[in-house]
Amino acid sequence: MQALVFTGVGQPLRCEQRPDLVPREGHVVVELKAAALNRRDYWITRGLYPGIQTPAVLGSDGAGIVGQVGRGVPSSWCDRHVVLYPGLGWGEHPSAQGPEFRMLGMPDDGTLATVVAVPVGSLFSRPTHLDWQQAAALPVAGLTAWRALFPQARLQPEQRVLITGIGGGVAICGLQFAVAAGAEVWVTSSSARKIQHALSLGARGGVNYQTDGWATQLRDRSGPLDVILDGAGGKGYGQLIELATRGGRIVSYGATAGRPPDVNLHKVFWKQLHLIGSTLGSPDDFAAMLDFVEQHHVRPVVDQVFPLDDANRALHRMAESSQFGKLVLNCNI
Repeated sequence: MQALVFTGVGQPLRCEQRPDLVPREGHVVVELKAAALNRRDYWITRGLYPGIQTPAVLGSDGAGIVGQVGRGVPSSWCDRHVVLYPGLGWGEHPSAQGPEFRMLGMPDDGTLATVVAVPVGSLFSRPTHLDWQQAAALPVAGLTAWRALFPQARLQPEQRVLITGIGGGVAICGLQFAVAAGAEVWVTSSSARKIQHALSLGARGGVNYQTDGWATQLRDRSGPLDVILDGAGGKGYGQLIELATRGGRIVSYGATAGRPPDVNLHKVFWKQLHLIGSTLGSPDDFAAMLDFVEQHHVRPVVDQVFPLDDANRALHRMAESSQFGKLVLNCNI
């Protein structure tokens, strides 16, 4: 097998030849057709992620064909086309992950390789309308967006939704899911090009968050917002509190812009807002998300596809934040 190995902060991923994998009890080996990058992978390579360990094979997103099964796994799994649940050890409670939860791809070797070994419980059938690249683009972004919008925010048809920072995988999946569910979706971005892409996917409109008075512009166009999906935090978070309707829900799945410098708690309690945290999701969430994707024929947006051994160039594109959609790697090398 071949794998891209993270050996140290600031170092490029190194392509290595490794011994073939043998599945242990309860596990399978999946021959990967495609994998996808997440911002997590980039943060790890820059040393901006907790608990960094080396050497490690990064990657949480993957899709492929089951090649081998370990003891205790039905042989009927062999040759199945699967997409991988991107977490390990969620735990027993649906409301939140347990203390053993971790993402695939450090410390456990992940999907930036030609094959990967995972527990049989990580296997889910690939939606039949998706090709390998689209299937690999779905797990982390789709699961995160699904849990945030539905189990957490309880999104209903015809409600108004704001999705901030359109262009990343979670934001785009959130847009696609909300549109499919019959919601009215608005977006923000620093890029007019990305806003236009969002309109083509069904967004009602969008504003540039770098423009003075952007929140006022948005409110005048959209009206009060029932659900806000945000992965940035930072100084713009206070504007989200202003934009949310009474009893609205603001779901945070990341904080790429850092901590909010000021949160007006008086408006939080007076407007009876729900400030909700969400990260990834359970295997049951993953199954529900895949059913929704299949039912509504949602196709994840793929920005660009690279050969597996060209992952460092894909990470460079991610660093520029110019992509609209997922950066995918073909694993057949």
